[in-house]
Amino acid sequence: MCGFIGIANSSAAGAELYDGLVAIQHRGQDAAGILTVDSEGHFHGHKDAGLVRDVFRADHLARAIGRLGIAHVRYPTVGAGGPEDAQPFVTQYPFGIAMVHNGNVTNYEPLAVELKEKERRWLESRCDVEVILQVFAAELADRTPDGFTLEAYQAAVGAVLRRVHGAYSVVGVINGKGLFAFRDPHGIKPIVMGKRTNEDGSTAWCVASESVVPDLLGYDELVDVLPGEAIWITPEGELHRKVVHGLEHRPCVFEHVYFARPDSFLDNVSVYKTRLRMGEALAETVQARGWEVDVVIPVPESSCTAALALAQSLGKPYREGFVKNRYIGRTFIMPGQEVRTRSVRHKLNAIELEFKDKDVLIVDDSIVRGTTSRKIVAMARDAGARRVYFASCAPPIAHPCVYGIDMSTRGELIARERSVEEIREHLKADGLVYQELDDLVAATRAGNPNIEDTCHACFSGRYPTRDVDDSVLARIETERLGHQG
Repeated sequence: MCGFIGIANSSAAGAELYDGLVAIQHRGQDAAGILTVDSEGHFHGHKDAGLVRDVFRADHLARAIGRLGIAHVRYPTVGAGGPEDAQPFVTQYPFGIAMVHNGNVTNYEPLAVELKEKERRWLESRCDVEVILQVFAAELADRTPDGFTLEAYQAAVGAVLRRVHGAYSVVGVINGKGLFAFRDPHGIKPIVMGKRTNEDGSTAWCVASESVVPDLLGYDELVDVLPGEAIWITPEGELHRKVVHGLEHRPCVFEHVYFARPDSFLDNVSVYKTRLRMGEALAETVQARGWEVDVVIPVPESSCTAALALAQSLGKPYREGFVKNRYIGRTFIMPGQEVRTRSVRHKLNAIELEFKDKDVLIVDDSIVRGTTSRKIVAMARDAGARRVYFASCAPPIAHPCVYGIDMSTRGELIARERSVEEIREHLKADGLVYQELDDLVAATRAGNPNIEDTCHACFSGRYPTRDVDDSVLARIETERLGHQG
């Protein structure tokens, strides 16, 4: 799960790309990159491992000239990664293409072999976007012997969507031609765009992973890219849209649980209101248990909205009993369990007055591996809590995610072969409840009734792309464990 931005026909493209990356730093802490295209067709790029503020200096931004560009923050799903995995990725043929993405390719290895043996295209990394880029470049080259056309671009995207399996949203630039974007056929990964009128009357465009980016940058009339849709924007700001290979829309529900900012809209659904509905539904589950609690305390920050709604529904005080060190990154998206575990205690500290001699209900967004949750329960007890109950805003995560979230091996999921009672014992909590899957899906769909269902494979084991079976899961797990060394 990464974050990206594309800007077209803006005189301040470089600055907007940087500001936009800062706004979605929460989507990736491993690496960052910016690439712009000037009026003479030259690429100007810089990327490296690290946070946005550390990767870019003033001289880097001064060289980010041009009215067209793309940018990316990386969250690694395999290992810590390195500068070679930072995006954007570039290929010189045909035309010169740069690309960034969010997602995961489930048939990466077969495609990598095919590109090498049949199309003589060599991959320089293990980053999924390079496979998408090379497949797209090959398909576009086959269709443009006499030069670039809009129809050739749209046909090439259609071919990519049929060849490349998995979940992904993409934005890129073709040198001298314009900016493009497309979304996987099921629309699993989010992508939104907004427009702004320039002083000369032309239109500038912003394409991003979350609506918060165009919103903060002053773009309006936000719309979502549709599943299987190919977007093309000329250097002058002319927009062309066409669905080239769309299937049932299944947006990722985990975006609402954890990844997205609460002030974002995804597929015209407010993340903030979805989390309120999640908390209200979870309150009914808690009430059914008959627990008597003195206070509701969230694990900051993604669970705060749901915890507030839960507390209001229960008629109990809501207190921020954990203080978060905002200079520590999001632990879930840190590479490696050892790093995550070590960071939890440095990231959170308990306010003893809110716990001492109380029966507390701790609310977190989800429970993946259980190690973090166990430490949080221990912190509450150390702060003097009499009883510690635990509520997860998400259902039990019992199945690997193959679509770009770092929980792709079955052995790391605490709910894989444990009952709720066994998990409660592992956490050393006095009680444990999970959100019901139907309630979670309903909370998301309530914002947009046109969404018939979501991607909830990590909870249900039902993978919307329908190409994920035991052999695919085993191959992806082997690839991940092997790459970790």
